[in-house]
Amino acid sequence: MDVVGIIPARLAAVRLPNKPLLDIAGKPMIWWVWHNAKQAKTLREVMVATPDEEIAEVVRAFGGIAVMTSPRHRSGTERLAEAAQHLSAEVIVNIQGDEPLMPPENVDAVARPLIEDPALPMSSLMCPATEEEKDKPTVVKVVVDRMGNALYFSRSRIPYPRDPSAPAIVYKHLGIYAYRRDFLLQYAAMEPTPLEQMEMLEQLRVLENGYRIRMVRVEQTSIGVDTEEDLNRVRAIIAQRQEG
Repeated sequence: MDVVGIIPARLAAVRLPNKPLLDIAGKPMIWWVWHNAKQAKTLREVMVATPDEEIAEVVRAFGGIAVMTSPRHRSGTERLAEAAQHLSAEVIVNIQGDEPLMPPENVDAVARPLIEDPALPMSSLMCPATEEEKDKPTVVKVVVDRMGNALYFSRSRIPYPRDPSAPAIVYKHLGIYAYRRDFLLQYAAMEPTPLEQMEMLEQLRVLENGYRIRMVRVEQTSIGVDTEEDLNRVRAIIAQRQEG
């Protein structure tokens, strides 16, 4: 099956301006994201979708493919959909441009359900949350049914342990998605939904419109770079790996 990875990236981040071009061990952050995605076995190609010529120039300089998109998009999903319109790939993997530690194995894991089951429109990843993460609103949680389909995403702890002695794993949602190309275009055109707007979680739009998201459990997490503190953590981890 033809699977393509797309990395949405833009300079206008509110908390960390010029984020994709910030230096990590001598290379821009977007290079680390692209480099890791290129190691995934399921992807035929990896490209960067951006409204910024500066990002496109950097990507092309290190040998990557850059696709110019409109600066008016409200979300990475809309940017992804514009880039996907011109592709013939059956499956599109949305790889976050601010996760330079995303393991290639996770990219393969998110694509696999759509490769194996043509009826699935969309998939994503989850892993067990740490104690510190379970009650943090910045960490998105997910609960699934017995088939592994998402029932709900929330910034609150779910499920709530009414009986503290009952065994319950809280799953952290990892922000990487695979879409059937046609469904991605349909999804990006849908109007925002009430729960999506309440939780500020775009993936709830899929559930509110009655579609399935197949969740895959993985053990390796990643670090989204939203703050200077996150950036320093990633820099330290990569420096440690290079020394080892």
